[in-house]
Amino acid sequence: MAIYIVQHGKCFSKDVDPERSLSEEGITTVKRIASVAGGYGVKPSVINHSGKKRALETAEIISEALSPEAGIQKISGINPMDDVRIFSEHLNVEQNEMFVGHLPFMEHLISFLIAGDIAKPVFKLQNGGILCMDKEPGNGQWFIKWGLMPEIR
Repeated sequence: MAIYIVQHGKCFSKDVDPERSLSEEGITTVKRIASVAGGYGVKPSVINHSGKKRALETAEIISEALSPEAGIQKISGINPMDDVRIFSEHLNVEQNEMFVGHLPFMEHLISFLIAGDIAKPVFKLQNGGILCMDKEPGNGQWFIKWGLMPEIR
């Protein structure tokens, strides 16, 4: 079992679209990554999102490809500047949940879980990418299991 960390797809700037909807490039990229994840049999139980339009749209696209049993739901605590320490207390790899959110929160969460410090970069997410994390059964240490990113760079 695992958790899946997703940075929302590329979106329009605030001056073009105040709600910051996904751009055509963002939609295409998220569909491609979601299709690959589906091909590998990725099956989250639920897809959680921040409630911001770009995260909701990303969650909806991924949900179409992965068909999570509990669908998608808006949750609190994963907005850009929320406290990863508080959020991490409730993570449970047995639930196989996906979280669609924003920077810097998502990268801070990864750093906190792996290194115990949000100031120590561990992984650079890309818009629309999925990072799978799990816990070592013996010692409870978090590790990165795999990642699907739109670009290799």
